[in-house]
Amino acid sequence: MMRKFLKPLALLAVLGTGGFLVVASCLYLYLSPKLPSVEELKEIELQIPLRIYSQDLKVIAEFGEKKRSPVSFDEIPQSMIDAFLAAEDDSFFEHRGIVVTGLLRAALQLVTTGQIQSGGSTITMQVARNFFLNNRQEFTRKFNEILLAFRIEEGLTKQEILSLYTNKIYMGNRAYGVGAAAHVYYGKDLKDLTLAETAMIAGLPKAPSIYNPIANPERALQRRNWILGRMLLLKNISSEQYQLALAEDDQASYHGSISELDAAYIAEMVRQEVIEKFGLKAYTEGYSAITTIDSKLQKKGVEALQAGILAYDQRHGYRGPEQTALPEEQWSEILGQTSTFGNLEPAIVSDVAADHLTLLNRNGELEDLNWANGLKGLRFYKTVNSRSAPITDAAEAFSRGDLIRVLRQTDNSVILAQLPEVQAALVALNPQDGAIRSLVGGFDFRQSRFNRVTQALRQPGSNFKPFIYATALNSGFTPASIINDAPVVFNDKNLEDLWRPENDGGKFYGPTRLREALYRSRNMVSIRLLRRMGIDRTLEGLQAFGFETGDMPLDLSLALGSHAMTPLKIASAYNILANGGYLVSPYLLATVVDRDGNIIYQANPDTVCNSCESDAPTESTNSVANANSLSEVDMQLEQLLNSLASESIAAEERQSLEMIKRALQQQRIELKPVAKRVLNEQSAFLIDSMLKDVIQRGTGVKAKALGRTDLAGKTGTTNGPRDAWFSGYSPQLTVTTWVGFDSNALIGRNEYGGSAALPIWIDFVREALKGKANIERIQPDGIVMVKIDAATGKRVGPNQPGIFEFFRSENVPEAIDDEVLPGGSESGLPDDIF
Repeated sequence: MMRKFLKPLALLAVLGTGGFLVVASCLYLYLSPKLPSVEELKEIELQIPLRIYSQDLKVIAEFGEKKRSPVSFDEIPQSMIDAFLAAEDDSFFEHRGIVVTGLLRAALQLVTTGQIQSGGSTITMQVARNFFLNNRQEFTRKFNEILLAFRIEEGLTKQEILSLYTNKIYMGNRAYGVGAAAHVYYGKDLKDLTLAETAMIAGLPKAPSIYNPIANPERALQRRNWILGRMLLLKNISSEQYQLALAEDDQASYHGSISELDAAYIAEMVRQEVIEKFGLKAYTEGYSAITTIDSKLQKKGVEALQAGILAYDQRHGYRGPEQTALPEEQWSEILGQTSTFGNLEPAIVSDVAADHLTLLNRNGELEDLNWANGLKGLRFYKTVNSRSAPITDAAEAFSRGDLIRVLRQTDNSVILAQLPEVQAALVALNPQDGAIRSLVGGFDFRQSRFNRVTQALRQPGSNFKPFIYATALNSGFTPASIINDAPVVFNDKNLEDLWRPENDGGKFYGPTRLREALYRSRNMVSIRLLRRMGIDRTLEGLQAFGFETGDMPLDLSLALGSHAMTPLKIASAYNILANGGYLVSPYLLATVVDRDGNIIYQANPDTVCNSCESDAPTESTNSVANANSLSEVDMQLEQLLNSLASESIAAEERQSLEMIKRALQQQRIELKPVAKRVLNEQSAFLIDSMLKDVIQRGTGVKAKALGRTDLAGKTGTTNGPRDAWFSGYSPQLTVTTWVGFDSNALIGRNEYGGSAALPIWIDFVREALKGKANIERIQPDGIVMVKIDAATGKRVGPNQPGIFEFFRSENVPEAIDDEVLPGGSESGLPDDIF
């Protein structure tokens, strides 16, 4: 009886097997030619975001849809490998691409339910699908996976396959690969993850949304613990390790973009420049953009600017809580949704006592704000020029349910603060080549993306005067030239009404030497000096400092800095004074490197070369020589790259050519064009000497606290006042600071460049020049020191009372009454000026 059935069954088995082989062969013959080769897999380039770095390679930001930090197989911890194999494919190192039992299970599910529920895919098959196929659950796709898996196993090592998998797999929250996942969920490198965190990440590929530890912590924890159990079963970990990992609380939270430096304004500037140079592909090609930013200076720049803004805010009074009478049941939710700006944390008043507040912070903890930490002496803002009387009881200012801001101290105590309305800007430049060392465009980029360093057009006021004076020195005036500081009314056709300019304070001081007029910031002297030189002549001189003069006013208000410009433009002009008279342009992007380490962009800024001076004072012939050298190097590089493109080059020869290429690239970097001299050496020395007196005895005297003798600069305050400036430098660094309102509102009658902007400058420069020696400017040929009468500016004898002043050799004043200054009259001024 059995034989009767065995024969047909055997026949059916043979026919079924044959049929299967025929179908499989047909599918193979049909699908195989359409499948990609393993070589494509070897050459495939993963999408890597654009990363921006400081000069000392601190990560500033990354831009790109996919967050990915590729890692080599050797960089993946063994515990991570074990966790993935336990979760996805524990026989990975034994099979040849597929596991038959898994495929049969998946096939059965497809026949019975119409869907493949458990997958049955090995890691090799997942690599095939992730790189070349779609995620649709179809028989032909699964067959393609199998064929590709065989090809991959033949062409790649197990280590290469696993490396591709761990770098490609999607992990949720825009993270692709284990390196990115470690940063996004835990803010760590792979090597720093705990065993529990490793298992959590290994659980993500199966369903990144369902097992996401941030969005779905309970399901994620179940998946993590299951993987730990699998690792224990496979003897990857000990029972003790298993128990410790199970007991560990998960600390996953979204860490966003990797950033080691608060430099969001810089990041946005660089992002725009890189996209302009390379297009949208820069977001995915793994470019590294290295900036000129010094991370230590940037950190201090942010701290100094924020401290200066908060100090201004405190001087003008408390404007009250941000929100009031918040329902207690919403406190936690409101705190979670309220952003921290500039380290100013939100907190809600839970209880009010006479001498302290009890606050609920974002961590759900209660803490006290004591009387001495901002409540004592607290005054309410009334107007920009007035405040209320100090409060005597905390209940006068606060109620339960108020949302306020606090600033956390190093001892973890908090002091009262508020979000500022005033803004500020800071930029620091290298005088030698214009490299931007620090740039802070406002209190906090998240609060306002408007970059005040590059976008805010503000009147510089007296901060502009040094360029009027430098132009005068270039035109034959001297630091001892006498200009009358006296009232005058101008009926200028270029001005709407009669103009009655005056000095700050409304006083006038009579005949004044230019040096004193500059360090005391005498407005009338600047106006008369401009009128003496003439508008056209002055505008021509200002062009040397890089100013676009086409839009400047053609009237005497120019002398008081009435033409609006950005802080970066002002800093760039001061940089010329700092380096001794050379035009260098500010730049931020230094180098762009591709994913293979090749330099694809290198800044080549004009650079000061004091040893390159030629007989022509306006331009160094060495810049031409350098240009020729650069051209030769570029030609050699082009020829070399053409040679490397040839496939006939032997391996040893190619290696040698690659070395030569790197050497030529380095040589090109080192050959920089020489900056053009735009202010002669003698005038540069004289204006520098005058600006040093601003700090030693003038409106910038607070900077004497730095204890340096190589600092020079100038304050600036505009009408109202509405803007406060300080720009200053040493031979090593140029820094401009600005304070004001975006709305151009008044900043207060007691706010000046010396009180609002200068403290930020001092705070920053103290750290920037810490440990750096004073560099005294060498007195150039053609400059002599002469003893003069302080009142008249004329030369006196060695035994007569007087002061010493620097002059050009050809401008030394005579010790006679009929001295003639540039222009013709004995005073050096037209008679109608007095």
